[in-house]
Amino acid sequence: MSGFDKVVHSYEEALEGFTDNMTVMVGGFGLCGIPEGLIEQVYKMGCKGLTAISNNAGVDGFGLGKWLEKRQISTMIGSYVGENELFEKLLLSGEMEVILTPQGTLAEKIRAGGAGIPAFFTATGFGTQVAEGKETRNIDGRDYVLEPSLTADFALIKAWKADTMGNLIFNKTAMNFNPMMATAGKITVAEVEEIVEPGELDPNFIHTPGIYVQRVIKGENFEKRIEQRTVRS
Repeated sequence: MSGFDKVVHSYEEALEGFTDNMTVMVGGFGLCGIPEGLIEQVYKMGCKGLTAISNNAGVDGFGLGKWLEKRQISTMIGSYVGENELFEKLLLSGEMEVILTPQGTLAEKIRAGGAGIPAFFTATGFGTQVAEGKETRNIDGRDYVLEPSLTADFALIKAWKADTMGNLIFNKTAMNFNPMMATAGKITVAEVEEIVEPGELDPNFIHTPGIYVQRVIKGENFEKRIEQRTVRS
């Protein structure tokens, strides 16, 4: 069973084969459930021309915001990008292409890609800029937009716990976009907080089966920064 052991012991090994001009999915919602160490490693590698698919682009100086500092992203496919001033500058200057996508549509485009569905019809975005240049169709009296699915060369995701065979469990809302991205990457790398032996995870509570995961690495020193801290005065 040694061939099923997907654990790697360095970030260099985790991202072996990651190069310029690739399409990469990055899990997380805001700063919750992001693969911090994998993001940092891509930053150190300095890969350029990336097409990044993520719900958002981190914040200035953290998360995908670090990739923006080095101008590593040429095209950003995302949904919510309002927390990053540098992102706004790159968008308005035309230095980075941005494809804004309704959040639910983005999730379904990724899920469909992982399921082998090339495209699907949705009513979301019909009659807006989202639908420009796309096929539309009236079905049973309602107008729909044909949305192509999304896949990636690499999917970088964050999970709470894994076994050595790549079966994953996510922790509460840190699940967000991670499970669907795991299915849509040609190479899925999971950064986790704990690794256990096969059989230690209850199969009834596994969120992502190991068949979707190629590499697992135990992360270190997760900052888990809070994007907008709100406390009583």
